Amino acid sequence: MANLATNFIGIKSPNPFWLASAPPTDKEYNVRRAFEAGWGGVVWKTLGSEGPPVVNVNGPRYGAVWGADRRLLGLNNIELITDRPLEVNLREIKSVKRDYKDRALIISLMVPCDEESWIDILKRIEDTEADGVELNFGCPHGMAERGMGAAVGQVPEYIEMVTRWVKQHSRMPCIVKLTPNISDVRKPAEAAKRGGADAVSLINTVNSITSVNLDSFSPEPMIDGKGSHGGYCGPAVKPIALNMVAEIARNPETHGLPISGIGGVTTWRDAAEFMALGAGNVQVCTAAMTYGFKVVEEMISGLSQYLDEKGMKSTADLVGKAVPNVTDWQYLNLSYVTKARIDQEACINCGRCYAACEDTSHQAISMSEDRVFEVMDDECVACNLCVNVCPVEDCITMIELPKGELDPRTGEKVGDYANWTTHPNNPSATAAE
Repeated sequence: MANLATNFIGIKSPNPFWLASAPPTDKEYNVRRAFEAGWGGVVWKTLGSEGPPVVNVNGPRYGAVWGADRRLLGLNNIELITDRPLEVNLREIKSVKRDYKDRALIISLMVPCDEESWIDILKRIEDTEADGVELNFGCPHGMAERGMGAAVGQVPEYIEMVTRWVKQHSRMPCIVKLTPNISDVRKPAEAAKRGGADAVSLINTVNSITSVNLDSFSPEPMIDGKGSHGGYCGPAVKPIALNMVAEIARNPETHGLPISGIGGVTTWRDAAEFMALGAGNVQVCTAAMTYGFKVVEEMISGLSQYLDEKGMKSTADLVGKAVPNVTDWQYLNLSYVTKARIDQEACINCGRCYAACEDTSHQAISMSEDRVFEVMDDECVACNLCVNVCPVEDCITMIELPKGELDPRTGEKVGDYANWTTHPNNPSATAAE
């Protein structure tokens, strides 16, 4: 059986599944129950320095987006960092770590952007025996307006500066949590590395308004007739997160920098995808809030079975496996040609493929009078739209044409050109010739 134990920047845990810093990790009661359920680690809900107390709204804190079956696709969260006293949190962290020495326990931090504030908070958490700190540079609401959170995470110079303070004044491993609310996530990751960060975690939540109440004309969640932008999380943000993780993993400036993957991890498969793109472990929030702490049991058993099936002995064998196959568009092989094929026995004659292709694609699917749908190879560009809209799994597939065969649509021989840089339709290639 594959070994799921991980050693992430020197922080050991029995499996790669950590609860992210969020409402589920706000108190000792929750964290103990999470560890009993099987979670390998926890990032404690973000702590701030002592001063004016944090006050959260006493009303709805979450907005939501659902699928057609009422499945939760995303949450919009307007909750701030912990509003519980710092000393209470520190006492509880120490108590939990004393009883669960084999689990990872990380403290998330967000304090004003001055060195003395960071020195003070770091001194106060040293005694907890926590395994590391995560710098919250991503909170997109509430705290950002106070010069913290995303206000820091969107400025690489600030990230580098604060990270360096933390490494100078603390013995703890340092993870920098990055915001997705930026044009190029590689820049803050590079800054974190320059500052001495041991790892980065991403993504934090996406700035969002999930809905508007069309009776009161207020964004939701609504507090006394008004709403605010919040942080979007859940399955809907997973594609954004995967891309950003991959960008950091394959960037020469940050290649090899350990990554903790966050963003819509709901199943073992989601976790495996993050790890294949370079994440050493994953953090989970919305799935636990939707299904409860025991959702980790499926994640553990599923990932273990997958690794066994692939002949992998540990999670380390999976990490980064897909990174070499992530490339830029101009390096894709334009001589690789496929065509759609419809399995007539599996087809339920719904016509979705025909409608999608006829109205919005390349008019490459014909419909007979008795509603038999067939692909016309001389029009099919293999865009995959028909596969994606078909309600029957594997009813429509893409089949590769053999090299040397003529493509019915273009008349070119399959396999003549390696990629776009040498293709005659590329103006740059033609000019160079």
